[in-house]
Amino acid sequence: MPVLFAVLGLNHRTAPLEVREKLSFPDHSLRETISTLHAYEGVESCVIVSTCNRTEIYAVLQEERGVDSLWQFLSGYCGYSAVEMRPYTYLLTSEDALGHLFRVASGLDSMVLGETQILGQVKQAYLAGLEVDTVSSLMNVVFQHALALGKRVRHETGIDKNPVSISYAAVELARQTLGSLEGRSVLIVGAGKMSELTVKHLLANGVSGVIVSNRSYDRAVELAQQFGGRAVRFDLLYESMLDADIVISCTAASHYVIRAEQMVSVLVDRGHSNMFMIDIAVPRDIDPAVGHLEGVALYDIDSLQSVVDSNLAVRKRAAALAEEIIKQRLDEFTCALGTKFVVPTVAALKKRGDEIKERELQRAINRLGELSEREIKVIGSLANSIVNQLLHEPITRLKDYAQTPEGYHFAEALQKLFDLDTGDNKKSEKRPAVYRRKSGR
Repeated sequence: MPVLFAVLGLNHRTAPLEVREKLSFPDHSLRETISTLHAYEGVESCVIVSTCNRTEIYAVLQEERGVDSLWQFLSGYCGYSAVEMRPYTYLLTSEDALGHLFRVASGLDSMVLGETQILGQVKQAYLAGLEVDTVSSLMNVVFQHALALGKRVRHETGIDKNPVSISYAAVELARQTLGSLEGRSVLIVGAGKMSELTVKHLLANGVSGVIVSNRSYDRAVELAQQFGGRAVRFDLLYESMLDADIVISCTAASHYVIRAEQMVSVLVDRGHSNMFMIDIAVPRDIDPAVGHLEGVALYDIDSLQSVVDSNLAVRKRAAALAEEIIKQRLDEFTCALGTKFVVPTVAALKKRGDEIKERELQRAINRLGELSEREIKVIGSLANSIVNQLLHEPITRLKDYAQTPEGYHFAEALQKLFDLDTGDNKKSEKRPAVYRRKSGR
């Protein structure tokens, strides 16, 4: 069976934006990327969670070769060497990796403590892995528990009750900086979920006009109509800035969509009136050089941290309770995980003992020549007794260890020592029922 559950990743606390954006995985190529990783030596199963504030590879690995493969894959993708990446990344294994995933799904590892969007992002990453068959039975169990725990934490602690999110923080930053959003007009670049949430917060704060620009004009029209705004075609993006007091950009582009040279002309046409711009995309939408232009106040996603910090008092109290829930669940889960792996390990060990017994018993009988039925029974009974007594103590102890968080480590050790086949093979596993229902297969 796979011997290691691990996560290799980086987030808003360990890496600056310019590093995170180079290690982000676009949604449109995520499934292909996961399949590529899955083909690496020693990678039994994998799921990639890639958001504005984190990129994390969750994997079930065989031996140290699998860990090396994670570094090779990430290095090949981003162009950094493992040595260059290590100061910005973390590698967690076993219970540490499980606990980290549980905290991520519960919103405790987010820039915005307790934010709800991450739970959906973890679920989508998990479903993407299911779709391309990179989720093993162990990975399936782990992610199912993580998603269930994320829902439980929010329900029992109310950690997500106060409206704090990246989109909320962007609007709050604009309100605090400008004094009031009453009567202001806003240009939203991008028409995804983050943009939709941002518009909702803007309208709640008194914004009078909303302009939406997106590469897909139909989607821009749809979002604009939803909130009584107007849509503009993407090729008229810079012209539409003449009517905007605030620009908030969040697209899925892999390059800058707003550049400094074009912004110079915009500012001239505006009579050099001040512009307030927020870039909440990763990779960034707005060329950082724009922030150096006179009359422009530019903030990126890392700038929102100070806004987020001022809204955390209540959530921190809820987070303390959430941590207790996670600790309890982690202990319960690792014990259950031990039991899950002990059962097939015991069966495989007994099977190995029976195979050796039958082989050696037959060899002995053949060498002894003519034997009576009673003699054959006596020899067979002796062979059974030796094997049973030899295996009794390790099997008994393994069942005892199954009730502890370290149970599956002992199961792993026994499987390695006896080279046991427990039938956990990524090529032969069936897709979990949740995927078959989802896809209609």
